[in-house]
Amino acid sequence: MSDQLTLAAETRDRGGKGASRDLRRNGRVPAVIYGMKQDPISIHVEEKALLKMLMTGHFMNTVVMIDTGKGAATRTLPKDVAFDVVSDRPIHVDFLRISEHATVHVNVPVHFVDEDESKGIKIGGVLNIVRHELELICDAADIPGEIAISLKGLEVGDSIHISNVTLPKGAKSAIDDRDFTIATIVAPSALKSTEGDTETEAATAEAPAETAEAEGEAPAAEEAPAAEGDAE
Repeated sequence: MSDQLTLAAETRDRGGKGASRDLRRNGRVPAVIYGMKQDPISIHVEEKALLKMLMTGHFMNTVVMIDTGKGAATRTLPKDVAFDVVSDRPIHVDFLRISEHATVHVNVPVHFVDEDESKGIKIGGVLNIVRHELELICDAADIPGEIAISLKGLEVGDSIHISNVTLPKGAKSAIDDRDFTIATIVAPSALKSTEGDTETEAATAEAPAETAEAEGEAPAAEEAPAAEGDAE
């Protein structure tokens, strides 16, 4: 389960772009808390503290307690972080209020283990990751920090689907209408090249025999021109 975080904040009395620019110049990031049919609260947080949390890699799927120093901290889940297109600094954050055992949608990163026990990777196969995160529905008190997926015994050509993954108790995939692919083990380029050369050599060896058989036969009729749709 991902660790719960606490972030100190102060309420904002002024809104608008001018006020937000002033906050950012002073190392603060404007933010808002909303949800649970309550009025939104405009706040601002320290940029350094926010950046430290963002660098954990699991900020977006971690419960964050917002402490404004005015009563009990507010339990939230980060829903969006906006970044400056030039400096890449955070410029605004949205926090969703949640109850202790609310059912939440989160994107949880996947982590592949047991690579040294994969037959396909041992012979040079490459792990092709289709999804780096899984969208899960789970209890806010039991959000997993990551999903570990074993590669043990997998060979070249094998795929890992969501049905192959054991999710934590109480968690389920938000996508339930198909057995989607998470990763596959593909053949290395060198192996593909070798197979292609072998096929070419075999075709070249067969060509003289086909030519000899064709001698003495009447010329084949010309094929009809391909339709425009086929030619494109």
